[in-house]
Amino acid sequence: MAQYQIAVVVGSLRKDSFNRKLAGALEKLFPADFSFIQVRIDDLPLYNQDDDSHPCAQVTRLKGEIAAAQGVLFFTPEYNRSIPGVLKNAIDHASRPYGKSSWNGKPAAIMGASVGPIGTAMAQQHLRNILAYLNMPTLGQPEAFIHNKEGLYDADGNIAEASQKFMQSWVDAYVAWVKRHA
Repeated sequence: MAQYQIAVVVGSLRKDSFNRKLAGALEKLFPADFSFIQVRIDDLPLYNQDDDSHPCAQVTRLKGEIAAAQGVLFFTPEYNRSIPGVLKNAIDHASRPYGKSSWNGKPAAIMGASVGPIGTAMAQQHLRNILAYLNMPTLGQPEAFIHNKEGLYDADGNIAEASQKFMQSWVDAYVAWVKRHA
């Protein structure tokens, strides 16, 4: 049985999202005592502080999934040199009302894939700033700016051999991070 449940937040709504595919492939590299819940963010209303005292069911679900997890993995695309609005909206919902953040103290890591050679470097930096404010200890090294190109995955959708060593070292670092902070 899994001892560590990790909430996976993918900041893309696209059906064929590079980041959703990356999240699925990366999960296979984790040890057996880690399990994953894909956190749904596509059905959240726009954050409105007026709703803090009576959140809708989707927000209550989001906050509960984050609260139950021992860590959080963020997979973000880069939109206009930052994170997507849908991801920021989910972060805002789960951080409110003030003093009742579901994110508080959750060990986090960030990864992102893009067709560009620098991956999602700018989005990840912006997300790090947000997570610092939310008191989420965030894995600093190794950083993972994934260039989504031919050869990243094998025919079965797993991380291909050429990227296995790096990806496994990243996973191992996050596993140790979670165990240290959870």
